[in-house]
Amino acid sequence: MYIQQSRSLRLGVSTQTQLQHRRFAANEVNMATALDYAQFHQVFRPDVGSPYDQHLIREVEANRKSMNGLLFIDRVLKAMGITKAKVYPPRGENGLHALHQQICAAKMSTHHKLSVLYYLLLDHDDAHPERAQGAYTFAFQAGVPTKYQLFMQGLWYMDRRQFPLALEHLAHPSLLPEFSDDIITTLVHQAENNDYSLALAYYYAVQPVIKASETLELLFGAIARTNVIEAFNFTRAQSEPARQQLFEQLIASVLGGAASQDITTRSSELVGLHFDSSEESWFHDYLTTGEGRKLKKAKDTVMMRLLVTGQYRSGLGEKQMAGQWGVVLQGFKQGMGGRAAYQA
Repeated sequence: MYIQQSRSLRLGVSTQTQLQHRRFAANEVNMATALDYAQFHQVFRPDVGSPYDQHLIREVEANRKSMNGLLFIDRVLKAMGITKAKVYPPRGENGLHALHQQICAAKMSTHHKLSVLYYLLLDHDDAHPERAQGAYTFAFQAGVPTKYQLFMQGLWYMDRRQFPLALEHLAHPSLLPEFSDDIITTLVHQAENNDYSLALAYYYAVQPVIKASETLELLFGAIARTNVIEAFNFTRAQSEPARQQLFEQLIASVLGGAASQDITTRSSELVGLHFDSSEESWFHDYLTTGEGRKLKKAKDTVMMRLLVTGQYRSGLGEKQMAGQWGVVLQGFKQGMGGRAAYQA
């Protein structure tokens, strides 16, 4: 499901966003060069005023707190060398003037500077929806490339916690996967009711190289809690020692589930997988002598694996397994017509 969803994201975004992108692309052909971004009032119209009132500041700070104290605009500003704490959101007109000066003075490319100013103008447009053309007009007049607009609007939606809209922009095929670890981490942490569809859709669409081991574990945890088979295939795409570590994490995820019915269903998928000799050894060792031995139903899971692979033939194990596990075993028998399950 997530792979199919990711394909649609790479092919394009929503109709409304596509139309907007076409307008941006058309505008780039006839870039205007009259605007001087270093002139404050050529960027921020004096008749509009600053949107950064107490209400917006509280909203931004609440979003920052919910995202572990760091917005994506904070990351962008830090990359530009603007490291002063809480420079965003700017406080009052003086704060906006000071931030504008810091952006203009940053030792970065003009496109990067224009991109940050574009982000700030998105705040202005959001505060004045009846005149929501400031960012668009600025992008046209200053010649902000389409991909920079897409990326910054995606980050703006991330910071506003409008994650589906953020995904439409950040998964666009024209973009490089910048901040991909942070995007995945945020989408996993912000998932509700164990619904990791946005994080997985982003990953499968963009296929970024995961840099941090913490991000890899978070991403894999989301996959493992969503689909046992996809998680198993994911482990096989990893090199050692990450492959074994993630394989063990998959087992822990399955047996550590919250609902008993969910554990039973997912355990039946786990023990029926085609293991190679290494995976068979990891499975047995983890649940008998490793950390996995402390998991609930660890011994039963080992026995289930032996039974469904035909390695435990005395029938004693079947008699010891009652309740839901007995039902699982019967399901395997019926589904396989009495044959031994998957042999590694």
